Amino acid sequence: MTFLISIVELCRLDSEFPFFWYNISVTYACYAALICLSASIIYSITYVQFVPYGPYWDRAIAATAFSCIASVLYAIEVAGIWACYEIEEIFFYVLTTRSLLKVLESFVAGVIFAFLSNTSLYLHQPALVWCVAVYSICFIPAAVVLLLDLAEWKYMLPRPFSIFQLVLSLLSFLLYISALVLWLLYQFSKEFGGLPQWFMDISCVDELAYDMCAWDQCLAVAVLTAINLLVYVADLVYWIRQVSIGT
Repeated sequence: MTFLISIVELCRLDSEFPFFWYNISVTYACYAALICLSASIIYSITYVQFVPYGPYWDRAIAATAFSCIASVLYAIEVAGIWACYEIEEIFFYVLTTRSLLKVLESFVAGVIFAFLSNTSLYLHQPALVWCVAVYSICFIPAAVVLLLDLAEWKYMLPRPFSIFQLVLSLLSFLLYISALVLWLLYQFSKEFGGLPQWFMDISCVDELAYDMCAWDQCLAVAVLTAINLLVYVADLVYWIRQVSIGT
């Protein structure tokens, strides 16, 4: 993707795109910085710590280091684009508060989906399937709204759309509360068939395991759900304020 963006900019083909190019490039850089950073952290936690010392461990450390460097470079690119367009007095949506919140919401949801690729974490319990449905239900509107605004569908959002965003944020907030409560109860409460302690999961005490055990994955999903809930709280507060001041 970085290569394609470079080709487009070198060949000056950005005017051929229906979306405003500076919004696309800076949005990609934001996501790339977050993805590389999360990849460095997740790779270290889920793989590097289980690799025995030797050539494979050295390669894993090198891969993690380069991923961190890439994250820093993408962050520098975002800052550079921001400064450049600020000098030229060009407005771009992605560095507004509402856009950054949508980027965070969709990104954290994407990381949650990565952990949920292990379907054994939730398919055995309908309440946990509901949690997965919540993540999907909340992710789709956030992604759609972000795409619409990247295309500058509305430069100044009308009041009815602000109210719609407020209702959407409130609904997502309530859904995420239900997902967090149910996930914690059915994964970590003994009364609901969960495992309250790490050592109670057989896969966690297996010394021959070279990846995250199921309990650790469940904990990661719970933490990410709590983080995204806080992001939705910030989003809800933002839209309450926007509606109250009539924007």
